Amino acid sequence: MSSLIVVHPDFDHIWPFAGDYFRALWEREGEVEFVRVGDGEERPLRQLIAWPGQIRRLACLGVKVELECLRACTSLREATFQGAYSSSLSPACRDHLEKAGVRVYHHPSEGFWSQTVAEYGLALTLCGLRRIPQLHHQILTSLAPWDYEPPGGRGRPGARGQQFGDDPRFASGTLAGKRVRVVGAGNIASRYASFAHFLGAEVAAWDPFASEPCFHRAGARREWHLDRLVQDAEIFAPMVPLTDSTRDLVKARHIEALPQGCLVVLVTRARICDTQVLRRRVLAEELSLAADVWDVEPLPLDDPLLGRSNVVHTPHNAGRTIDANRTWTQKLAEQFLPVG
Repeated sequence: MSSLIVVHPDFDHIWPFAGDYFRALWEREGEVEFVRVGDGEERPLRQLIAWPGQIRRLACLGVKVELECLRACTSLREATFQGAYSSSLSPACRDHLEKAGVRVYHHPSEGFWSQTVAEYGLALTLCGLRRIPQLHHQILTSLAPWDYEPPGGRGRPGARGQQFGDDPRFASGTLAGKRVRVVGAGNIASRYASFAHFLGAEVAAWDPFASEPCFHRAGARREWHLDRLVQDAEIFAPMVPLTDSTRDLVKARHIEALPQGCLVVLVTRARICDTQVLRRRVLAEELSLAADVWDVEPLPLDDPLLGRSNVVHTPHNAGRTIDANRTWTQKLAEQFLPVG
């Protein structure tokens, strides 16, 4: 049993595809002992395996580890101890592993879901520009969306016309040529910016902590002042994680400064913005919104943001794909030394 993967259902609850993918990766290199414990199992690692002294490398996913567990693993050389989101090893366990010379691996970053969230942000942007979800919903119950006749059946400038189903009050049409303004230049934001740039948008980004190459890779002009970033935005995408320093980073004055008709895209956390002002402007039909994250989750069924012609809404699931699970796993598994 030189290689052991042990998985708890509490871990599967958050990362349902990661444990089995870890097994698949390690089985490419040789034999692996795989243990998935039962629901409600609270026993520590030492009580779940018969031969702890034979383990040389260990992936412990959500299973409780005590100091006695590690003392019993006398042959252990490499390990990762992961809870749903982070390691929960005690200081005594960490000290023991360090003194025993065991390599302990952690996630280097949150890049495991950046691709899937950035792609989702792009999809929301296109849906917001073209009102794709609204039109899909409408044609399930009505033929009215198929009627492109302008009022009175006579052509009018700026009115409904043949195969024109966009809402010209808001940013619409192609992403190409749009002024896309991004808050952040990290894992998610830089990918989203690069997608928009590739599709022909004119992209600018603000991030006081990012290095110059981040903006180059994203195809984004660096904007040094957030107050200026919002002034000409046709699409505004704040894409930073929620921390104490980023909560309400996009303040009321920034939301107020967004031009009439701007599309706001939210896929990281809603509370990085002043959500009260954002709500007011969206409900007043001054802005359109495409969001996967919200100030209240789940949104109550009577929330006035639901079902609006200027709002695209999804239930906070941008980051949880099979691919993100596999990337999560790969970023850990590839740190282990090759077998053989």
